[in-house]
Amino acid sequence: KLAKATGASPGKQKPQALKIMAIPYASPCQPRESEKYEKQAFDLQRAAKDFYAAGETADELARIYLECGDTNAAEKWYKTGHDTGLKKPDITAAETALWDFRLEHALARIAARRGQRAEAEKHVAAAKAILDKNYDWYKQQAQYFPYLTGYVAFYLGDYKTALADLQKGNQRDPFILSLIAQTYAKLGDKTQSLEYFRKVLESNAHNPTNAFARPLARKMVGTPAAGQ
Repeated sequence: KLAKATGASPGKQKPQALKIMAIPYASPCQPRESEKYEKQAFDLQRAAKDFYAAGETADELARIYLECGDTNAAEKWYKTGHDTGLKKPDITAAETALWDFRLEHALARIAARRGQRAEAEKHVAAAKAILDKNYDWYKQQAQYFPYLTGYVAFYLGDYKTALADLQKGNQRDPFILSLIAQTYAKLGDKTQSLEYFRKVLESNAHNPTNAFARPLARKMVGTPAAGQ
């Protein structure tokens, strides 16, 4: 049904339908299958000169690659998202800073996944410097900074810092809840780990965030998949 929808969806609806089709391939870590649909959506948005939306689509694909462990493809698509977003006509200084913040955020996470502590810390500092300029989007984006520092700490093996920072992040984000659950497991607290995995299962959104968090939670808690 979704495949038929992509052919029938007019205008801006078609890229969204394509992106929806990409999500099921995130959970089993088949990012190249996700890319088949995300790339079509990206191309349509770019052709329509909707550079902001195209940049976000590229970032979404980059995140799928990152969480599946392909840091090279993730870096490529995050940079593509950044450069595409900047093509918006009459882009403001604040909008440029937002794309720069998103890229530094991504590069820090990529470096952490590669075990590159100094590189990760450099990009975390750059992201913080952009936030400190207090652009009009500051309050909306500031919530992503403790997620960033917690993510970096987790993948660099500093689990106490990871836990403290992640608990300052959005506690309705299943991906953050999943990271907290994994952090508790690393710290040897199985009870709290399972509690947070159960919180993950309260969300059933169809997006990359849930695509990575929910299957792991089901596995850890022992809850069957929907329909089983």
